[in-house]
Amino acid sequence: MNLVERIESYWSKRSDDFSDLRIEELNSDKRQLWQDEIISNLPDKEHLKVLDVGCGPGFFSVILASLGHDVVGIDLTESMIEKAGEIADMLNYDIDFQVMNAQELSFDDEEFDVVISRNLTWTLPDIEKAYKEWYRVLKKDGVLLNFDADYGHVSLKEEMKSLGKEHAHNMMDSKLVKECDDIKQELEISKKHRPLWDEKYLQDIGFESCKTDCEVSGRIYKIKDDFYNPTPMFKVCAVKNI
Repeated sequence: MNLVERIESYWSKRSDDFSDLRIEELNSDKRQLWQDEIISNLPDKEHLKVLDVGCGPGFFSVILASLGHDVVGIDLTESMIEKAGEIADMLNYDIDFQVMNAQELSFDDEEFDVVISRNLTWTLPDIEKAYKEWYRVLKKDGVLLNFDADYGHVSLKEEMKSLGKEHAHNMMDSKLVKECDDIKQELEISKKHRPLWDEKYLQDIGFESCKTDCEVSGRIYKIKDDFYNPTPMFKVCAVKNI
């Protein structure tokens, strides 16, 4: 099994529990906090066409659809896309979910106003290829909005020690925890110093107005609840001006 297949297998095994957690999150105060975080960086126009990359069960997709935007959500894992569709149907949102590799997009050039992702780029075998693809499908003045953390420098097994017993990560099978940490060790992105590397690389491939914000966790995760993320998250916001 190659690395991409291992990553897909890992997330397939987590899709049920991950979906349940996202439903809970949509019904919590985290939804409004994330919505505020997203809105502050969107282009100032109605009915944006948005690509949610690595959408998982569709948390960001649902938020953006609820704001009136045209959303396409993609994920490498078929079971995640199935869960996303179920959640969207349950909440009565019309969202186009597709199984697709974030590094190999089957969209036309300059098709989207916004490309957004959450906790995805740390999992990608070829982050440079992915960023180039995201640049390609953005329209002029389009916005890339990436929320992530430097997870490659953190052991999930060790991270779990700081979490409450009821936290989702502490419900994971030990074999899955080990698989996650093993995969991290094989990813080139785990060797980068983030988000400094991300900002520089995005500027190198043509993005302008590229800014990083390392205070996301302070705004989203003030309380150590079931959704708490102990690894500090960052936001990279970049604009395609060319």
